[in-house]
Amino acid sequence: MTLEQLRIFAAVADKQHVTQAARELNLTQSATSAAIAALEGRYGVKLFDRVGRGIVLTHMGRSFLGEARSVLARAHAAEQVLRDFAGLKAGRLVIAASQTVGSYWLPARLLAFQATYPGIELDVKIANTEHVATDVREGMADLGFIEGDIDDAALSARRVDGDALVAVVGSQHPLANQRKLPPDWIATTPWILREPGSGTRAMFERALKKRGVRLSDLTVQLELASNEAIRTAVETGRCAAVISDLVVENAIAAKRLFQLEGEMAKRSFYALRHKERHVSKAEAALMSSITAGPAA
Repeated sequence: MTLEQLRIFAAVADKQHVTQAARELNLTQSATSAAIAALEGRYGVKLFDRVGRGIVLTHMGRSFLGEARSVLARAHAAEQVLRDFAGLKAGRLVIAASQTVGSYWLPARLLAFQATYPGIELDVKIANTEHVATDVREGMADLGFIEGDIDDAALSARRVDGDALVAVVGSQHPLANQRKLPPDWIATTPWILREPGSGTRAMFERALKKRGVRLSDLTVQLELASNEAIRTAVETGRCAAVISDLVVENAIAAKRLFQLEGEMAKRSFYALRHKERHVSKAEAALMSSITAGPAA
């Protein structure tokens, strides 16, 4: 059993698709399939079942995944320690970021960091807040960046910035351009929401609770796992959504979207790291660069 086989197995397990995993790992599909076959053949086990066009982990595969991730995390930590001896001329950081942070806030800051440290490779994964926290806790990412709070005793959270959640509708919506909203507009408007596990959704639920409204009181038309998909659906339909002001500021300026009321909620962006893992020089340098802000 090799680290490369474990790395391939973990990627296929995450994607539940051999071709997608191979693309992410920059390998051929045949090499990826061969690595899984070699593991299964060497130990006489079945790690995946084929279901339709995809694959799913068997019970044994699910049990093995946690062990594989632990080994990969320890190997990565050992590699980081060795790379620290070379200073910041070379290295690699795995970063997990939630959608709003990863798509709208983080890119400019990562580019500024790479301009200063071109030898540090950055591997960025985009997921929802819940998945980001899991990746950092299990050692699959060195750092995580999320919007909203996370309650995990294994992780430390450092505030790095923030945004605001706003309610928006498209030009076809009856409430577009209305200066005074009816008191029951939240309950009578159809909504498009982010998926469970999203920081945006969690903050929206908290904002509703402060208004004495439950999520079950809303008419939910769709749940989508993409800020861009939600923005497009709201622009072209008759639903409302609560979403980060970073996502919709250009659409509001262009009058493709209209903001209802003021801010629904303010929230913070946090950097997550595992409390017990080694802080590499590359990680420390990235945090210093990020807290200094993006290049002008």
